[in-house]
Amino acid sequence: MSKVGIIGGSGLYDLEGIEINEEMSLLTPFGQPSCNFLVGKLGDTEVVFLPRHGKGHRINPSEINYRANIFAMKRQGVDAILSVSACGSLKEELKPLDFVVPDQFVDRTKARPSTFFDEGIVAHVPLAEPTSAELRTILVESAKEAGSTVHDGGTYVNMEGPQFSTIAESNLYRSWGMDIIGMTNFTEARLAREAEISYATLAAVTDYDCWHDSHESVTVEMIIANLNQNVENARKILQLAIPKVGALTEFSAADALKYSIVTQPDLIPEQKKKQLDILIGKYMS
Repeated sequence: MSKVGIIGGSGLYDLEGIEINEEMSLLTPFGQPSCNFLVGKLGDTEVVFLPRHGKGHRINPSEINYRANIFAMKRQGVDAILSVSACGSLKEELKPLDFVVPDQFVDRTKARPSTFFDEGIVAHVPLAEPTSAELRTILVESAKEAGSTVHDGGTYVNMEGPQFSTIAESNLYRSWGMDIIGMTNFTEARLAREAEISYATLAAVTDYDCWHDSHESVTVEMIIANLNQNVENARKILQLAIPKVGALTEFSAADALKYSIVTQPDLIPEQKKKQLDILIGKYMS
């Protein structure tokens, strides 16, 4: 069975139905992850769970140590990551309480490290398809089985945050054809691909950002109220999806680095080789 990582967003700080065997603290070359990892099983599938904002939602989107989170998932042997997050809708038909499984991202962040490859080593990983089709299919199927309204595909614009959009920004993103907006997922997707971990997002729509006539602005109260309604649905979807992902034997991101490292091996600093051994070791011989 493959090992499945779950990254929980706003409102999803634990997983029901998972038999937790261990709470694990991990330190990585990139620092401390957001929180301790919960390691357990759902049936025969090994599951590793991490709340991205930390216990009690203490870390804002720009402060999350994304590199440490993904590196620690890799160190634990995770083959695939299912990411759950709240998002705003930029289209009328994507209603609050719906789910979206995006297949594309646009990055508008500016203040967060988003690669493992720096300080003497360069890699250019393909990101034309930033999420993994095999995981998206499972999430969409599982959401339908759970009785949720789900939209297959769409573009997630990743803003910096932690503030919400202005009306001008919201309308700009709508004019670009963006579907949903959030603050976290593309950085995770980039790093997961570099770590050769398949990745997909289950995005829970909580609001219409601030462009819609139904409300003049986004409030935390509005988001949390809608999110709480969808958390139980997200848990049901994950309980259906996790065993299906665990049964997969092939993952589209498994060899993402095969032709991506462009630095001549003998010129890579030894310290960097040691630091990234879990990612690049198999390509250095």
